[in-house]
Formats: sequence, C-alpha cells, structure tokens
Amino acid sequence: MNSDKTSNKAGKISRRDLLAGLASLPVLGLLGYGLVHHLTERKRHNVNLLDNTDSIIPKGIPPVVAGETMRIGIVGCGSRGHYLLKALGFLHPDRIDEYRQRARNDKFWKDYLDEFLSQDNLNVRITAVCDVFDKNAKRALEIGANIYRSGNEEAMDSVPQRYLTYHELVAAADVDAIIVATPDHLHVPIALEAAKHGKHVYCEKPLSWTVAETFEIRKVVKNTGIVFQLGHQGRQTESYHIAKSLINKQVTGKISLLEVCTNRNDPNGAWVYDIDPDANEQTIDWKQFIGPAPWHEFSLERFFRWRCWWDYSTGLSGDLFTHEYDALNQILDLGIPNSAVASGGIYFFNDGRTVPDVLNMAFEYPEKKLTLLYSATLASEKKRGKVIMGHDAYIELDETLLVIADPKSTRYKEKIEQGIIEPHKPIFSYVPGQDRVDAITAPTEKYFASRGLLYTYRDGKTVDTTHLHLREWLNCILLNKGT
Repeated sequence: MNSDKTSNKAGKISRRDLLAGLASLPVLGLLGYGLVHHLTERKRHNVNLLDNTDSIIPKGIPPVVAGETMRIGIVGCGSRGHYLLKALGFLHPDRIDEYRQRARNDKFWKDYLDEFLSQDNLNVRITAVCDVFDKNAKRALEIGANIYRSGNEEAMDSVPQRYLTYHELVAAADVDAIIVATPDHLHVPIALEAAKHGKHVYCEKPLSWTVAETFEIRKVVKNTGIVFQLGHQGRQTESYHIAKSLINKQVTGKISLLEVCTNRNDPNGAWVYDIDPDANEQTIDWKQFIGPAPWHEFSLERFFRWRCWWDYSTGLSGDLFTHEYDALNQILDLGIPNSAVASGGIYFFNDGRTVPDVLNMAFEYPEKKLTLLYSATLASEKKRGKVIMGHDAYIELDETLLVIADPKSTRYKEKIEQGIIEPHKPIFSYVPGQDRVDAITAPTEKYFASRGLLYTYRDGKTVDTTHLHLREWLNCILLNKGT
C-alpha cells in the first residue's frame, strides 16, 4: 500500500485524502459508481476502504438467553398470527410439505425452507391459542403441535389448548407470555387484561386504537412491570443500524427534511382480503370480534377486511406509516412532533370503506429544525423509499442504502472540485440480498421485503426480522427474571 504521504499530483490518491473525502466513512458492501470509476481511472490505487467497519455493522445475532422454556399463548391466529408462530419456529405440517415440494425444483423455496429449519430454537412452547374464527383456531392448534420441529413426525410435541375468550387465555396458569395479533381495536383491551394477570406481552402494531388507550396501557405496563414489546420488527433491519451510524458520523451534514411513503396498487395491498368460504355466523364469534367497537350486524367483509373501517382499524397511519416512522425514530431519535397535519380521502377504492386510500401528513420538529413528510396511495406502485436530506448528502433508504453527495455541499466542496467525489452518484452503497428480493413475486410481500419488514442480514446470512424481534422480547423476559 502506498504511504499516506503520496501526492495527488503524482496521479494517486492518498489513503488519508480519500478517507477525509468520505468524512472517515467506513465502506460496507458495494462502492458507488463514482468512486469505483475514479479509482479505476487512477490505475486501481490500493486504498484500504474497510477501516472501522465494525463501528457500523450490527454484531451478528444475539444468543438466546438460557432459562426455563417460555410458555406462550397467542390471541389472534389469522395470517399475521401464523407468521409470528413461524418466526418462533412453528409451521403447519401442510406448509412444510408444500415448501419441500417446491424446493425440489426451485432454489428460492429450498433456501426459504432451509432458513426456517435452521432457525434458532427459541425454547418456547405454544400452550394456548384463541381466535374468534373456529378455522383459524384449529389451524393454530395444529401449528402449535410443532410436529416437524419436534424431531418426531409420528407424534406431536405438545398440543396447545384452545380458549374461547382471551380473558380465559390470559388467566391460564400454563401461560407465561402472550402474543396479540388481532385487529387494532382489540390490542389494548387484551394487553391490559394480560398485564393485570402478570403476563408479558408482544403486541402487533399499532399500539392502540385511541389516544386514551395509549396512556392507559403505558401506565399499566409500568405499574405491573411486565415486559412489553411492540411489533415493529423493521427496527431489526441492518440498513437502519448502518444509517444511524453514518448520520452520527456527520456524513449527511445538517438534516432538514425527511420523506417516507407507501405505494401499493393491488386489492390485497388495499386490504381487500379473500373471504374464507367456511366463515359464517356459526363459525365466527361476532360479538367478541366487535369488542369495544360500535355495534354492526354480522358482515364477512368487515370481519376479513377490517382494516378498511375506522371501527376496527387505524388506517394507513397505524398500519403502514407506523413502520416508516419507527424506522426514522430509531435512526434519528425523533420523538413526538410539535405539530402534525393530515389530509386525504377515498379516491380509488369506492367499496364502502371509511379509511382513506390516499393520505398525506406533515410533522414539524422545530427543536430539531426538521420536517417529516409522509405520502401514501393504494392505487400506484411507483417505487419510492425513505429519503433523509442533509446539507452535504442525502440517504436513500429501504432494504438498501445509498449516500449521495449534494453538489452544493460545504463539507465535500473541495473533494467535489477535485473530482474525487461526483455529485448525484453514490459515495456509499449497501445492497444486501438483491437476488432474494427479486425472487418475491407477490406484490404485498415484495412491498414488505423492500421495507426490510420480512428479513434482514446478519453475518451475511438471511434472517427473519420478526424472529429477531421476538427473540429480543424473550431475552428481555428471561433477563428480567434473573434480576
């Protein structure tokens, strides 16, 4: 390697100069085109660009804390409930057989199955399930038996018990902690009941259905001392950790504007979910589903497509913006805004819903001297990511990450003039698992994958973000027991 004292006039870039030009930015993954091109033109000058990468790379996967087997009850066993069970290591035998069949001719499915089967054992048992739809509850019982993961496909590992109401489930002696994966309007009532029985809670987002509930659940969790975790699994995404480290290193300069978005363009993405042919008034406990919501006569549309009505849902803000906000809050420690305004309407899906399918929101943070903008549509799939705009550079962020210098940057002015940094071309990029994202064809799954909500990467391996998030919750419970 050439000495730091090597002169640029000799047609070479010193290690010190280049690192200074990158604001001491450690490089992970692929270099932006501008730097690669420049280094090539400089006859591939050998510069070590990997200094201090340890400071921005998440340190692998934390081990599972040793302790007694955790006994879990799950309330809400629909599609998200099933995904949470999978993240814990529980998958229906039919689904395993399906994956094995697909894996014979498709590497994507082989890798998907291998990832599940090699997923760490979190040392949990599913001891209780509750769902107001009989079919969902029955399938959850079969998933909870965990036939394949038990190592004995001839006999069930353990069969959970079904409870007809969440009140009975949270009072059960063989339940240490519960998972809440119900419609939004039932989150807080179930979590409150669980906390009063001393049961730890993992609750899907959003936290609450009303503002009053937010304060109530916060008070009860603090008073009871339970371990409560909200289902913002996106905060396990590796690129978010990297973005936080880069911003802490002042790579972007003063940040003044943040933009996040939602773009979908199919009925499923707009919550027009399929209606199960086995669903009817005899197989659904409608009264329990309604709970604290305004009474409405039995409706299969409302039951399966509940996100379309304010009676049970928090709409785009609580279902999708919540993930975008959580990511930026994690990276920038935003906190509560000084003011917020919102507008929108039902401009495409005129199907009787009450929540908007187009939404715009603006949040002001005068103390931080920045604004956060959110815009969403369920009728256009134009790809947009999160953008963090600074005076010296901006970050484009989803499951990938790009840092691009601003042509009017003060920090990089000299390096831009010297041609070391090229405006509008990445000076840093992180592009993990692009092939895996491209392999996903279902629009909604691809949307979640692009947001880092399905998986992330640790030590070069694909890892389910929900698995990591549940592991964190379980570790907190076990550590809390040990204190």
